[in-house]
Amino acid sequence: MKVLVTGGSGFIGQYCLTQLHSKGYEVHAVSSVPRSDTESVQWHQASLLDAVQTRALVRAVKPSHLLHLAWYTKHGRYWTAPENLDWVNGSLALMREFSESGGRRLVSAGTCAEYDWNHGVCIEDQTPLVPATLYGSYKHAMQLMQSAWCAQDGVSGAWGRVFSLYGPAEYPDRLVASVIRALLRGEVATCGNGSLVRDYSHAEDVAAAFVAVLESGIEGPINIGSGDGISLHDLVEKIAVKLDGTKLIRYRPPSLVPSTEPALLLPDVSRLLSSGWQKKFDLDSGLDDTIAWWRRQPGMSVA
Repeated sequence: MKVLVTGGSGFIGQYCLTQLHSKGYEVHAVSSVPRSDTESVQWHQASLLDAVQTRALVRAVKPSHLLHLAWYTKHGRYWTAPENLDWVNGSLALMREFSESGGRRLVSAGTCAEYDWNHGVCIEDQTPLVPATLYGSYKHAMQLMQSAWCAQDGVSGAWGRVFSLYGPAEYPDRLVASVIRALLRGEVATCGNGSLVRDYSHAEDVAAAFVAVLESGIEGPINIGSGDGISLHDLVEKIAVKLDGTKLIRYRPPSLVPSTEPALLLPDVSRLLSSGWQKKFDLDSGLDDTIAWWRRQPGMSVA
């Protein structure tokens, strides 16, 4: 089995590469910048936004499986960025080349932002799909096109809708990373609306979920999450206790917190569990792993 992974150097993808190799796949990954091959991964340099380069890549690799994680993800911009349309076009070209080259199994990364957030708990075949952002709209459009293409060309396809993430190497300004970094430095950590309830998964567990889905026969949308909800207040306080930093936590006044965030946003993970996936981390062990990683980074003093 030969798998091509896009986004293999990303937050989720880095874990997918090692997990796929351990399962016996010949693993190929693509990057827009040069990367050296390793014992477990053969790297290819190409821009997935260039149809000619995409065609050459897929024809050279001829993968039986495709795990498509790459997208525009610049923090703070991706919700409204015009680059979302570029990635729709690039993804369509990649999907077409994959199926025309004899590819058999395709799994792509979607997002919980495809759902109507007014429904709280999201179920794949029941919750309305009414994205509130450009990012969610283009991801949902891509899911519809992937589903139609796979049905027409006889390719087995699945679409993993990812909920909230944390873990080592997370973007520093995201919630979990920002709180850990502030407390390690002995600084005040300022947070938003602590009453919001979310499902947080360690990135390694999310990678394992994508690998499990890739190996399964499950088709169509599938929620990717831990199955456990927690309020942001309790999440932040859990980190603060681990770092003896409860006195350094501050919450913004409600008047300064955007009201567009849904109070409850959780996935039903029944379909994911049917793939045989099991998470490695509970929230405590996952936070311990993440804190340990940040402690090792330059400029982080030990609390």
